[in-house]
Amino acid sequence: MNAVIAWLTDPAHWSGGAGVPVRLLEHLWYTALTVAIAVVIAIPAGALVGHTGRGGFLVVSLANSLRALPTLGLLVLLVSFIGIGLGAPLIALVVLAVPPILAGTYAGVQAVDRSVVDAARGMGMSEREILLQVELPNALPLIIGGVRSATLQVISTATIAAYVGLGGLGRFIIDGLAVRDYPQMAAGSLLVALLAVAADLALAWSQRLLVSPGLRSVSASRRPTPAPRPAAERPAAA
Repeated sequence: MNAVIAWLTDPAHWSGGAGVPVRLLEHLWYTALTVAIAVVIAIPAGALVGHTGRGGFLVVSLANSLRALPTLGLLVLLVSFIGIGLGAPLIALVVLAVPPILAGTYAGVQAVDRSVVDAARGMGMSEREILLQVELPNALPLIIGGVRSATLQVISTATIAAYVGLGGLGRFIIDGLAVRDYPQMAAGSLLVALLAVAADLALAWSQRLLVSPGLRSVSASRRPTPAPRPAAERPAAA
């Protein structure tokens, strides 16, 4: 542990083109780009399926199938077809990020109270207006939860970009492994973990900011209440 602290506190590792700040920005860029692409793909697809009720089994099966794919193996396969560059790791990370956002959006839209949707139809709202103004706002907690889960997974897995010669915090792990520099590897892993914790806290704060108090209270009220005790276990009345 002392060696890891010494590595992290060495000013030489915090300056230059290969220092921690530069690698951190590269890691954040890979993560932001991946999550943005996954959001563009998964939220419209999940919202459409959740609204129409068609293809729900396909969404669940697709999400489970994509989660089962080994990201590193997929990266190696993509590199053999695409070549070295940002394209292969980006596709591999998008495949990793899509399932939780897709599942969260689908589940969120499906969970909207049908009486609310029927009331919106009774007021003359079109299907598009119902989806955009009623279902998606009510599904926001689960959608943000899916984005939050995807972001943490991408931050943890974006280290694979260094495996094909790119940057990011994974550079410290790959380069440390190449020269048996274990303090550098441990420091790189610790930085990734700290970044994931910081991102989770930031997204939790954003979720609280974006989700209305009414939806938060409704979610809390839907928690299961303890079952009543049998009559024999209840205290006798005074």
